[in-house]
Amino acid sequence: MKIIAVGMNYANHNKEMHHSLELSEPTLFMKGDSALLKDGKPFFIPDFSSDVQYETEIVVRISRLGKNIAERFADRYYEEVTVGIDFTARDLQTDLRKKGLPWEISKAFDSSAVVGEFVPLGRVGKIAELPFHLDLNGKKVQEGNTAWMLFPVDRIIAYASRFFTLKIGDLIYTGTPAGVGPVHIDDHLEGYIGERKLLDFYVR
Repeated sequence: MKIIAVGMNYANHNKEMHHSLELSEPTLFMKGDSALLKDGKPFFIPDFSSDVQYETEIVVRISRLGKNIAERFADRYYEEVTVGIDFTARDLQTDLRKKGLPWEISKAFDSSAVVGEFVPLGRVGKIAELPFHLDLNGKKVQEGNTAWMLFPVDRIIAYASRFFTLKIGDLIYTGTPAGVGPVHIDDHLEGYIGERKLLDFYVR
């Protein structure tokens, strides 16, 4: 199982992060299987960062083996979705970017890919217009809709499959909208698609 994540896929998030790139293709990065955190287990803030931030995303799970998938057939390769958190050590990422160095350690560290309960897509709506949000300690802090994506899910899958064979169980984190922010010990995070809560865990 591998995790493929998309960066800079919402214009409003790019604005808040001061990204000015004009993108013609999705920006991909990877997380290893040790990054996965599921089943409501707590997230422990790592000791190497003083600014770990949440990034709420729609996550799709690949259901068929595929390579060089045409975009028009991409919807055949996933059936379930959920909400996930792409945790980012923002201080490390900022420093590494300034130096022009790879920033995997800021994105792919252990337990940095939190994933909620997967549900059939048909229960929550159309992949092209899924509303989702994150509550932090009972207050809505981040909100998005897949309709706002610069690159929709099927385009992401087609593009990623040019470089990586997609296997059953692979996860694709599809990018985060504006509203990212830091987490602290004892924070309670709850993620929703529409009004359906699929993600619920604490920070320790």
